[in-house]
Amino acid sequence: MKVGLISDVHANLPALEAVLDDMPAVDRIVCAGDVIGYNPWPAECVERVREVAAKTVRGNHDRTVGTPERYRANRMAEAGLEHAKASLSDDQRAWLDGLPRAETFAGDRYLLVHSHPAAEREDAYVYPEEFPNLDRHMGEHDGIVLGHTHVQGKRSVAGGVVVNPGSVGQPRDGDPDAGYAVLDTQRGAVDLRRVAYDVDRVSEAVADAGLPERTAARLYKGE
Repeated sequence: MKVGLISDVHANLPALEAVLDDMPAVDRIVCAGDVIGYNPWPAECVERVREVAAKTVRGNHDRTVGTPERYRANRMAEAGLEHAKASLSDDQRAWLDGLPRAETFAGDRYLLVHSHPAAEREDAYVYPEEFPNLDRHMGEHDGIVLGHTHVQGKRSVAGGVVVNPGSVGQPRDGDPDAGYAVLDTQRGAVDLRRVAYDVDRVSEAVADAGLPERTAARLYKGE
């Protein structure tokens, strides 16, 4: 089975469209959370992810769309959540509220989470160099798929693989191209992929929506 891995879409519709157009034939797609936040298209991205993803887990932005003030110390995050709160329908909000913290796929062989797999460490960042520390969480799984850091990477861990497909909508690893991955569950192999998209279109929409200028500026640098 080939599985498309996406994460951290963050309401960036042009990036999501580019990823879906670029993705090779897969048997299914799974999403490691943060469908909304930061960028101008929360409703459209919720609908698109609902259409294409067989499994989606909740990210920290998905979980706090009703309480943007929790991110008051980060104006970009707070503004993106305020925009999402005002833009999403009741049905879309209900879908986000109902997302699980963790899922499994491919016959329960792979664990899908947004951040750290331990429930008590939800929202903790796990960067690629720290993936080996997740060996105790592999259990019977052949792999763990996570997001949250917006840094693409993969590591062999405890006979399996830990992978962050990278951020679709707001990369922070120095590469502005949208990130995603394709997992071959038979071979346990991961293909990390990047695709360019129309950042200018996002920048214009950020300005039109009254979102912070830096929300768009950082996309040009992948930071």
